[in-house]
Amino acid sequence: MSKRDYYDILGLKKGASEGDIKKAYRQMAIKYHPDKNPGDQSAEEKFKEAAEAYEVLSSPEKRQRYDQFGHAGMGGGGHGGGGSMNMDDIFSQFGDIFGSAFGGGGFGGFGGGGGAQRRVKGSNLRIRVKLNLEEIALGVQKKIKVFKLVNAEGVTYDKCATCKGAGQIRRVTNTMLGAMATNSTCPTCGGLGQKINQKPKDSDENGQRRSEEVLEINIPAGVAEGMTLNVAGKGNAGPFGGVAGDLLVQIEEEEHADLKRDGNNLYYDLYVNFADAALGTSVEVPLVKGRAQIKIDAGTQSGKILRLKGKGLPEVNSYGVGDLLVNINVWTPQKLNDEEKKILEKLKASPNFKPTPSGKDKGFFQRVKEMFH
Repeated sequence: MSKRDYYDILGLKKGASEGDIKKAYRQMAIKYHPDKNPGDQSAEEKFKEAAEAYEVLSSPEKRQRYDQFGHAGMGGGGHGGGGSMNMDDIFSQFGDIFGSAFGGGGFGGFGGGGGAQRRVKGSNLRIRVKLNLEEIALGVQKKIKVFKLVNAEGVTYDKCATCKGAGQIRRVTNTMLGAMATNSTCPTCGGLGQKINQKPKDSDENGQRRSEEVLEINIPAGVAEGMTLNVAGKGNAGPFGGVAGDLLVQIEEEEHADLKRDGNNLYYDLYVNFADAALGTSVEVPLVKGRAQIKIDAGTQSGKILRLKGKGLPEVNSYGVGDLLVNINVWTPQKLNDEEKKILEKLKASPNFKPTPSGKDKGFFQRVKEMFH
């Protein structure tokens, strides 16, 4: 099932401001919150869908990638449509939307988040992946070895003695208008509500250690050099049971031996001798996968471009496929024997060998103009 546009989900246009995005998400979250719609599966899916849209559009880096590449820019293994984010991911966003008093929990009287403890997100991992042209054209699944932080086995936690596990300190001040209550982050645990009681010797101060993991990631067809895919939840683990960071996969493109890329189009320089150009011939040209037979008409001029429709690369959002453009170069021999020279001396005297361009023969600038329009 195709994924809905993130801007449409929040009822926004593409150029929406950061404030508009935050406001729209707040309204959606309140409207479809599970505590307000108990047992309503449709409301819960919309709640998760809105959270996924906000998670992308509220991040300048992810938003830029989404605006350029659409859902494919979010990467293989990332958040799926229809609410694939879990509730811990969603409630971890509430601190900057509904105020620090609601940190990782409910808001406006709603529950569902486990109090106001702060959930720490693990840091992101960045890797580079080299792809050849065939992998880019068809899409590929890659196995990648990463070294990441994981929560060590055997770590135990105690509630923070200062905030009793709440993550916040509540203070009541008497004023002329009556008692005024304020919440602030617990200075002892930093809002986590817990501290490490016991951990293995080879783990760090957060009870974590580095571990090797082999991941399988799906890379969509049509990606390009420099594009970054986001694989959600495959980065470093969040300490104290927090949310895992993301794996950011940067694409590197290996140069093809024959084909050059420009966007979704591919270019190939075909060299033919002037006898074949004059008489016409049939030749093979390379494709991303395999080869194609093309016809060179008699009288073909150097600089003519043949277009092989749909033989380029697919759009990363699957909206179309580029073409293969074959540029004809008539090769002039650089070494001739005496017999060949005599033949050419006779031929150059023929009126048929005199250059006589017609209105049908397009100049260089006209060919370039047509190529890009």
